[in-house]
Amino acid sequence: MPRCDNCGSHVSDRFVRVFSDEHGRLNACPSCSANAGIAEVARERTRVDD
Repeated sequence: MPRCDNCGSHVSDRFVRVFSDEHGRLNACPSCSANAGIAEVARERTRVDD
C-alpha cells in the first residue's frame, strides 16, 4: 500500500494517482495537511524540494 512521502501514512492507490507529482512523489495527504488544501500543499512542497 502506498505511503505519503511527507508523513509516512498509508494512502490509497487512487489518492496517489490524483495527488502525486510528475515524479510519483506524494508530498501531502489527509493525515498531514488540511483536506481543502492538499493540492496546494503538495505543489508548495514540490517547489521547495526541486
